[in-house]
Amino acid sequence: MHNVYSLLGLCQRAGKLASGEVACEHAVRQKNAYVILVAEDASDNCKKKFYNTGVFYQIPVIEFGSKEALGRAIGKDFRAVLAVTDEGFGKKICELLK
Repeated sequence: MHNVYSLLGLCQRAGKLASGEVACEHAVRQKNAYVILVAEDASDNCKKKFYNTGVFYQIPVIEFGSKEALGRAIGKDFRAVLAVTDEGFGKKICELLK
């Protein structure tokens, strides 16, 4: 799991990560997102919204980590949702979390 957090930090530094509900929703609608990470302690409404969005746009949605841990991994405050906008990073994260 530590590798996933490190990879998320690398994605952030490379500019290949959208964080927060609005930015993630925008990335998904622009068809730039390859995987969506939703925090385990995110609200039920947020989880449902992004699971439905993932199904509609055929993007994998993975429930992983806490809001605090996800935010700390990318050097920001609490984050309930992250969207990886690079195919290579997205595949690697999916691979590590399976």
